[in-house]
Amino acid sequence: MRAMILSAGYGTRLWPLTEDRTKPAIPILGKPLVGYVAEYLAQYGCHDIVVNLHHRPESVKAALGDGSQFGVNLQYVEELEILGTSGALDNARHLLGNETFVVINGKIITDIDLGKALDHHRVTEALATLVLLPNSNREQFSVVDVRDGLVAGFRGMPSPEVEDTPLMFTGIQILEPGIFEYIPRGVFSHSTTDVYPQAMADGQRIGAYVAQGRWFELSTVQRYLEISLSMLAEKGQDTFRGKNCRLEEGAKVFESILWDNVTVGSGASLRRVIVGDGVTIQPGSMVYNSVVVAAALVQGRSRPEKALKGEFQGPNFVVPLTR
Repeated sequence: MRAMILSAGYGTRLWPLTEDRTKPAIPILGKPLVGYVAEYLAQYGCHDIVVNLHHRPESVKAALGDGSQFGVNLQYVEELEILGTSGALDNARHLLGNETFVVINGKIITDIDLGKALDHHRVTEALATLVLLPNSNREQFSVVDVRDGLVAGFRGMPSPEVEDTPLMFTGIQILEPGIFEYIPRGVFSHSTTDVYPQAMADGQRIGAYVAQGRWFELSTVQRYLEISLSMLAEKGQDTFRGKNCRLEEGAKVFESILWDNVTVGSGASLRRVIVGDGVTIQPGSMVYNSVVVAAALVQGRSRPEKALKGEFQGPNFVVPLTR
């Protein structure tokens, strides 16, 4: 079965971690985020995968290569202008074939049983099936309304006043090639605003599979840290060190993520810190609840509108996570 990983986003809320790479290419405990997605698809027989690219496309290619290390075969398709979640499918329709295919967001880590979702899709004979999860904590994800096992509509963020647990879209969907009849050619479009409402108005069945399982969505630096620490806790650990990291005498690191080639100077103390590639933490420094990258990475660059503010501190650029 073929699949497509949506990897064209900018990842502005993950800046400055995404200054030199796109969101799916950032490492999560030493593995690129999009690598987790590729391995997940491979578990369910999706070995031929299309990956769309836009921002920093070379970073995704460097992270994934030909896909063989993750058990898949990859084809890349670039978007000169970003096309949206369904415009991306239009741009890759020649690679997706004429059979059922899977589309998945490139910024998630999950163990949802895709096999059960595929079985549900086949039984309901839907044009598309969206994999949903109960949003028990009422996080800021759009609500999907479901009626009789089918998607009935999409609306805004969940309200705390509503007693019923809202459902949210996981970014995993199963599609029939007939969906292309509803995707406009050569223009920007989104599935939930431009394609599915039109298909439903035309009487098409858009299935809703309510799943169970672990699901992480890495869209902000705060979520990046919390999810990384949660995954480490599952292994009984609280800190991750990438390649060629060095802690000098008396340095202490707690609940932190160190990327590659990081040096923590003597007597320095880190807690709940994400440290980017090639950073040296100065001796005696105390850094807490922050992202630290090399100043040269962002020197002269503009901070994206949705990104947290930071400041230059000597050779480093520090972004507090509490603002």
